[in-house]
Amino acid sequence: MLEVGSILNGNYKILNEIGHGGMSVVYLALNERANKTWAVKEVRKDGSNNSEIVSQGLIAETEMLKKLKHPHLPSIIDVVDKDDSFIIVMDYIEGRSLQSLINHSGPQDPELVLEWSKQLCDVLGYLHSRTPPIIYRDMKPANVMLKPNGDITLIDFGTAREYKENSEGDTTCLGTRGYAAPEQFGGRGQTDGRTDIYNLGATMYHLLTGYSPADTHFEILPLGSLNPAFAGSGLEKVVAKCCAANPADRYQSCPELMYALEHVHDEDDVARRARSHKWRKFVASIIVAAVGAAAAVGFAVVGNSAKAESYETYLEQAASSADFKSAASYFEKAIEIRPTVADAYMQMLSVIDGDLTFTIEENNALFEILNSYGGTSRSNVSRFQSSDPEKYAEFAYRLANDYYFFYSGSDNRTKAANWYSTVMDSKYLTEQERTLAKSLNAIGNYYATLDKHGSDYSLGDNSQTYKTLWDQLAEMTDGDVMVKTGGTRYAVALYYEFVNQIAIHANDFRAYGITKNDMNAQLAKMEDGMKTFVPESDNIRAKISDTETRLAQAKEMVEAAFEVVSGTTGGE
Repeated sequence: MLEVGSILNGNYKILNEIGHGGMSVVYLALNERANKTWAVKEVRKDGSNNSEIVSQGLIAETEMLKKLKHPHLPSIIDVVDKDDSFIIVMDYIEGRSLQSLINHSGPQDPELVLEWSKQLCDVLGYLHSRTPPIIYRDMKPANVMLKPNGDITLIDFGTAREYKENSEGDTTCLGTRGYAAPEQFGGRGQTDGRTDIYNLGATMYHLLTGYSPADTHFEILPLGSLNPAFAGSGLEKVVAKCCAANPADRYQSCPELMYALEHVHDEDDVARRARSHKWRKFVASIIVAAVGAAAAVGFAVVGNSAKAESYETYLEQAASSADFKSAASYFEKAIEIRPTVADAYMQMLSVIDGDLTFTIEENNALFEILNSYGGTSRSNVSRFQSSDPEKYAEFAYRLANDYYFFYSGSDNRTKAANWYSTVMDSKYLTEQERTLAKSLNAIGNYYATLDKHGSDYSLGDNSQTYKTLWDQLAEMTDGDVMVKTGGTRYAVALYYEFVNQIAIHANDFRAYGITKNDMNAQLAKMEDGMKTFVPESDNIRAKISDTETRLAQAKEMVEAAFEVVSGTTGGE
């Protein structure tokens, strides 16, 4: 087994275990040079027949994923075949599995399940459109990750196979009992795209009812028998058709299923009955409205006043808390009352970045608040975004900066990029803010490329070089612009990063054509720029001091980079 703290393949430091199965363990690993995290999956070899099947599946998984490119699929970065195990380095997918979501909160909101099902149908359709088609065969909640932005990622391709047109049946039975279609059990025919449609239907069944197929004796019952609210609904009919025992009775393709998902409410018996009684209900509603209007106005005034008082009270309690950990519960209660109002969201950031540090614990608490649904069909952050796009753009831009400059997690730039991408074209940001967001997002993508290929860009994207990084950082080191767009805290943080990159990569910059004069001129520019900074707090004053110290070290590293054996200097 890999040991925590060990270095894999000279690049990946094993941080901790994040999951395990019968023959595999998944670790979180860090490429320290690029400051980016990856997931490392170790699958042990034990010499048994089962091990051989798993090894074959693993090889299939890596070879398939290397060829695939889809927003809902992870990327394979590296594969290492060791004597006792296979090692796969892949994208680390932040979030939680849909299985853990069910375990924590039971049946999921039907509208959310519908949205996730559309995304899963889309990725299955992509797999089936490959040549030859790829049949996934193991769709279940545990293999679907829900990311912080609400999107899903399909993981674990160990049971996937390429469709063999002339084959009469599969040679092995792989899949998860209950979610697996009848043809996945040996001798019952070959699995094809309709097998994945069955698996997706069984997954929807679990998400909508809270019951796994194992809980109902491996039988997919009508949704209405488990929850009367689904009786006669479009969702009940879609799940039933997906999970028909005979593949010929299911949806025959993902596009056909996608159409059904997009029109699922057209099939609701309840909706049809509601339309037939529409006029009667309309008349009744007029009568009720007339009788209750005056009372409603009075109650609304009182209710809104109480809500406002509670909202402000919670914000006051949060402001008086010692740290974000103790303030988080008050912010959560305030946002539960008014999820579309910006005040609580912006105040959370002030508490988080006030000391120029953004801890993993603070991130976890923030994640829970932003992605809470509060008994509705949409997350808090989604409702905030749609109700007040201008304030949301300000919030997202600032949160992206906080991740980029202050977050202590190793995936800070990845998190930042996710937030920059949502607002870098927003009309509500200034032109300078949009430019900075795009530049910082580009730098984050550069580091991801660096992590994959190191200094040898013949292996990767030749447009990404140390010259690229230099140009992107140099473009943003106008201290006046940074202060105006984000304040001194972000300006000095950016200066520190550029200075630090020069100290670490002076030789690499030189190799890509950055001269000694270029580097010294940039250092001098930042040294002068810092003299104009007005410290807003002791924390910022300390950061300026740290940057000045690192700048002096960077000057020494530049001198060393341009020294040659003869004692002369080059690259002037």
